[in-house]
Amino acid sequence: MLYIIYQVDKPNSEAIRAAQRAAHFKYLDDHQDILVLGGAMLAEDGKTRLGSVLIINVPSLEAAERFSANEPFRQAGLFDRVEITRMRRGQWNPAAAPATPEGN
Repeated sequence: MLYIIYQVDKPNSEAIRAAQRAAHFKYLDDHQDILVLGGAMLAEDGKTRLGSVLIINVPSLEAAERFSANEPFRQAGLFDRVEITRMRRGQWNPAAAPATPEGN
């Protein structure tokens, strides 16, 4: 089952994000078998991080909550709000997504 994890950063939390960045990416790499899509939410300037969105494929809400609870950004207190919602795959066109610029 697919779950979307919508995470909104706390204000002025850039230091937490920077300190946990490597651990966050390692966690995602360690769970690449369930990670469908992940990325930062950005302000219109294209640089300022506002939060994160992850879509994972796990058997239950409990599994999605466990994945989220153990994610380094969340454990470090980066997020003001986290919402986890089951979803259904509708349209799927990964070729339409832009390439991620280096360093982002």
